[in-house]
Amino acid sequence: MDIQVLGSLAVTENGISVTPTAPKPRQVLALLALHADRVVPVARLIEELWGDEPPRSARTTLQTYVLQLRDLITAALRHAPDGAPARSAKDVLVTTPGGYLLRAFGGTGDVQEFERLAGTGYRSMDAGDYPRASQQLREALALWTGPALADVHAGPQLEVEIRRLEETRLCALDQRIEADLRLGRHRELLGELTVLVSRYRTHETLHGQLMLALHRSGRRSEALDVYHRLRTTLVRELGLEPSAGLRRLQLHILMAASERPLDPAGTADHRRLTRVG
Repeated sequence: MDIQVLGSLAVTENGISVTPTAPKPRQVLALLALHADRVVPVARLIEELWGDEPPRSARTTLQTYVLQLRDLITAALRHAPDGAPARSAKDVLVTTPGGYLLRAFGGTGDVQEFERLAGTGYRSMDAGDYPRASQQLREALALWTGPALADVHAGPQLEVEIRRLEETRLCALDQRIEADLRLGRHRELLGELTVLVSRYRTHETLHGQLMLALHRSGRRSEALDVYHRLRTTLVRELGLEPSAGLRRLQLHILMAASERPLDPAGTADHRRLTRVG
């Protein structure tokens, strides 16, 4: 079974879609797909579908959605290649004592591939191999075709999962930009960073990276304007001052010190300072 969630939901078996069109069965499949090969408790599925006020018929209705998914899986299994092990829909979407489990049977998953590529990129960053890190992280980020589960109505459980996935994407994006800055690609990054800080208005690391890219491009006053806009937003919306690392970067630009591959947060606190808005 092949599973894609980094964009629209797409689950296929033998190349045939098993993704339903009805909203609630899509939610069920999305939650099962995100936890492929792991049991998803019935209580979590019910909370995802109906929140804190499930109907009395919740379990029965959930069973109906599972049956609908199994019908789609059964149709896809008819297209199994010759010689493939015989499987039924109940072997793929398994009922367990506490919930349901979707078996991937070694199929592909874009989340797992993203995490693998991003992990190699982080290790390359740690080793100081910035060209390889940039390439590996670009490949990881290219797996995203849009917001996670963009075409699925998200209940409480999926909302948490979507936020988690978005955090992993931002982490990889932050590190890819850092690798490119260390490779001297500051001018190439200006357009991308300008869009990102407009979207993530309180994300300090992205603002620091834009400040650094502008400064290295000879646009010191614009770099300082980025700092002042961020500070205004942080104070007004969160009641916070910019981090010490970002203030050091501002001072560095004000003093126009000799340029070097400066980490806008300081190496130790790079991840700690990040705030997403």
